[in-house]
Amino acid sequence: MKSASPLSLSVLLVTIGLLAAPAGAESVPPEPLDRFRSTAPATSVESWLAQADRPTTVTRVVVTPLPDELEIALETPAGQSLLIDANQFRAEGNQLIAEISNANLSLPEGAEFNQADPTSEVSSVRIWQIAPDRIQVVVTGRNGLPTQDVTLATGDLAYGLNVDANASEEELVVTGQRSPSYRVPNASSATGTDTPILETPFSVQVIPQAVLRDQQVINIEDALTNVSGVSYAGSNSGREATVSIRGFGNQYPATVSVLRDGYRLYGSFQAIPEVANLEQIEVLKGPASILYGQIEPGGIINLVSKQPLAEPFYEVELQGGSNELIRPRIDFGGPLTADGSLRYRLNSVYQHQAPFRDFETDTNRFSIAPALAWKISDQTDLSLNLEYIHQKGPSDFGLSRFEDGVAPVDRELIITDPEDSITTDYFSTGYQFEHRFSDNWKIRNGFRYISYDYDYSVVALPLTANGPRVTRFYADQDGEDQSYTLQTSLVGTFKTGSIAHQATIGLDLNRSESRIATLFDRSKPSIINIFDRNYDAVVRPDRSDLPPFNDDLTTANRLGFYLQDQINLTDNLIVVAGLRYDTIGIETEDQLGRREGNNIELSSWTPRLGILYRPLPELSLFANYSQSFRPTTSTGADGSILKPEEGEGFEVGVKAELFDRRLLATLTYFDITKQNVPVTDPDNLLFSVSSGEQRNRGLELDLIGELLPGWKILGSYAYIDSKVTEDTNEALIGNRLYGIPEHKATLWTTYEIQSGSFKGLGFGAGFEYASDRYGNLANDYKIGDYFIGNAAIFYQRDNYRFALNFRNFTDETYIKSTVGSNTGLEVGTPFTVTGSASIRF
Repeated sequence: MKSASPLSLSVLLVTIGLLAAPAGAESVPPEPLDRFRSTAPATSVESWLAQADRPTTVTRVVVTPLPDELEIALETPAGQSLLIDANQFRAEGNQLIAEISNANLSLPEGAEFNQADPTSEVSSVRIWQIAPDRIQVVVTGRNGLPTQDVTLATGDLAYGLNVDANASEEELVVTGQRSPSYRVPNASSATGTDTPILETPFSVQVIPQAVLRDQQVINIEDALTNVSGVSYAGSNSGREATVSIRGFGNQYPATVSVLRDGYRLYGSFQAIPEVANLEQIEVLKGPASILYGQIEPGGIINLVSKQPLAEPFYEVELQGGSNELIRPRIDFGGPLTADGSLRYRLNSVYQHQAPFRDFETDTNRFSIAPALAWKISDQTDLSLNLEYIHQKGPSDFGLSRFEDGVAPVDRELIITDPEDSITTDYFSTGYQFEHRFSDNWKIRNGFRYISYDYDYSVVALPLTANGPRVTRFYADQDGEDQSYTLQTSLVGTFKTGSIAHQATIGLDLNRSESRIATLFDRSKPSIINIFDRNYDAVVRPDRSDLPPFNDDLTTANRLGFYLQDQINLTDNLIVVAGLRYDTIGIETEDQLGRREGNNIELSSWTPRLGILYRPLPELSLFANYSQSFRPTTSTGADGSILKPEEGEGFEVGVKAELFDRRLLATLTYFDITKQNVPVTDPDNLLFSVSSGEQRNRGLELDLIGELLPGWKILGSYAYIDSKVTEDTNEALIGNRLYGIPEHKATLWTTYEIQSGSFKGLGFGAGFEYASDRYGNLANDYKIGDYFIGNAAIFYQRDNYRFALNFRNFTDETYIKSTVGSNTGLEVGTPFTVTGSASIRF
């Protein structure tokens, strides 16, 4: 494909951006419900403001569940009226939000009002002071937007907050139907409960579905690059998508755990997730074994799936673009019964794309993900889910090293064979059950079965690179992973005197089986010259001609028990404390019978403590300490499995809501140490000892939200000081961990015209930057830095949306990741264009 001129494209984007000046939308006042009658003639914000000379005080909040309605009454002193502006009503995700100007809270409960589980459809009601003269009402639905009527009552008037799918365009302005916000106020990955991010004393970032849509994200790594301290760590030659967090997780098999709805696949590899079924992506940073057991100390990634919907919803999308991309997608949902007690969601996508490198195999991928939600009673819910992903595509081992850098060859070059490919199958199914004993206590129970299989064709495995010569050996490998997980937690809210608690008691059980069988012929090397390559120099062997190399089965049984308490010591002082105990039994077997197996029993205690102070409603100061552990299968000279790696982390930071609390900024300093890292035994180079130590510390900044109506922004910056602090090889001490940039920054911003003839037209632009990185732990060669520019133009009106995205419009040649050797340098995607058209009905 011929690339567009970067200069001309940049000029075009700047010109369009200057022409698209922000414009305000007209306000249409909401219509009061019939059973309320207004005693005041004013029906607009302007006329009310003319009557008001000071902010109105809300002295009491009363939440009343009615048979088919939830009423939220805001009480004010006699003679005072609240100013209701319809433009401040909106729906975001599963939340109904109303902002009320010229108002302040003075409640018996303190600085804000919170009520959990007022009805079976509503998980929480929160009212808080978002600015000195502005309050916000947030009604969070349990499984999407509430279908029951939610009314906001003030004086003699009440206003419906629900979105009416059949409303006219003017009525939709009233109920706040607009482009979804980038700002997600709550997340569950940090505490296991749906907690406001501003009240969480840990660093957690959320990438919402709106970002995935605006950036036209197809690969999970393109979404995660938006988060500070997260770097892509490679596809493991097509087996999985891996990332590092805060410098940890890029050294196989010590990879970052990728969870789906809180469940993980224990095994050798984690598969490549499908983004079409995701509602949002949550990144929890720092050691977090308290909730998730054995993990890397950098953090975890939780992929949150789309849930069944209470209202009918149908979306069809077609994407197409560079490298023969074609990607049709459907997203259907709604009630299956008249009373809405049974709901469904169905997501499915097919993707075909040709490689931009010299492979003969195109990528073909299919995914389907149905889900059901059953409201058994007002107190009990049950959901069922399934996901299946099949993919066949190239097995890419990247480029090779040359002297003290990357080989100076075209990015299309491959160092294996054009026919090399891999086929993967991922399957997951399970249930989630919740029963609410009362407004204060509930139990949750869930099960998830996950299987993942991969099968290489016979590939030319590149093992060594010496100058222009890459030595390859033909090999074949099959892998099978199965994981069974059962999780149960009891969550309760109560008070001890004036101190409020939200306590969680959890138990999780897991059994996993992982088998890897490799065929490998070391007697017939195939050598290729990267400057004068001839792929046909050696005849490709049949699978049956390759001798067995290994066939290993690893079985593990895990039991974890944890206690956690979220404690509100005062209205603005929060403490989160927890303790977890894990016991793990691991058995390894050689299915070829060439060596004896190993058995190991491990146990570990991991604590966690976080504290958060809110001097202002829009400002939080926090600090935390936590630990993690991860068993290893590395063995010592005596044949025993080495003790687990242990992580320890400290973090301090500040979270602030800016621009009338539309923008969330998070600034943190972290210091994480990983001990018991397996390193080479100096007395026996074929084995390892647990004497290594690595330390990463640095600063992170994340910005997400809306600067003005229609102007959204997502930005990040990370500085990481990464070092080997202990090793049996003294030459490595003080070196940086490979693949970790010292500086990494991203920015993405969009503006959508809010009114007039061009309403719905929008533009986006951004960049990704990473400083140079070392290619291996010896730090004897470097991978260059990179800066890539991205842009978008889109138009949405009524139920239609059209978009055109330009990725890497500067056509930068760069390396995305390294596996720490002289090969496996994964190449970044060149300039690509992706177009899409979608309709919702």
